[in-house]
Amino acid sequence: MPNAQSGFFEWVLFFIKTQGSLFLRGAGVTLLISLTGTIAGFIIGLAVGYVRARPLQKEDGAGRYWLMKVVRAILGAYIEIFRSTPMIVQAMVIFYGISAVFHVTLPYLLAGFIIVSINTGAYLSEIVRGGIQSVDPGQQEAALAIGMTYGQSMLHVVLPQAIRNILPALGNEFVVNIKDTSVLNVIAVTELFYVSKKAAGTYYKYFEVFFITSCVYFVMTFTVTRILRWLEKKMDGPENYVIHGSQTVPDVELIGKGGEKHA
Repeated sequence: MPNAQSGFFEWVLFFIKTQGSLFLRGAGVTLLISLTGTIAGFIIGLAVGYVRARPLQKEDGAGRYWLMKVVRAILGAYIEIFRSTPMIVQAMVIFYGISAVFHVTLPYLLAGFIIVSINTGAYLSEIVRGGIQSVDPGQQEAALAIGMTYGQSMLHVVLPQAIRNILPALGNEFVVNIKDTSVLNVIAVTELFYVSKKAAGTYYKYFEVFFITSCVYFVMTFTVTRILRWLEKKMDGPENYVIHGSQTVPDVELIGKGGEKHA
């Protein structure tokens, strides 16, 4: 172990050699919670956004109309509460609240997954709703005109375009979750910040340890960002393409079997 007079880089190398596996394990937990939480949050956001984007029509019947009004009010309250309070507070309330009310102590990893999922769902529900509204209403009207139900038009016409439109925001939420999982250390989830804090407290070398931690966070977020941008380009398709049967296609020469050229 370096002595008290050792420099910054000596301590950094020491922590990499002795605590490197802990940093990697913590980073793995961070990625696991942030990825699964973002996926579950997207599913929640998709369901909530769909319900809130669906127009209310009294023609559906008074019972269904008022039921949807109540459901939308509850979902609106859920969104406002979780968007208006910090995740660190939500973690304390949910984890210790479940323990106090139901006398059940959740496994730390499961608790972290639930907290991130619910928090992410509140944000993504509004993003999904905005994505649905960004699609030209005429496309859904055309789908309804050819006999599709409202659900079929949403599933096959509107949602695929809405998801493409919100993909950058969805990727950004994933990157935010990678960083925000650090607040789960308050309920002893062994993510990257938690193991870093333990290593720093053992040797009283906070600057050196959290310099390594910041580098690990940067590598994770930078890599995820590059992957998401590549995925966006793949979903966009080629920059140059020709619509089949288009009259604007320039004439090309076709070579037949006998070698003659045809315009």
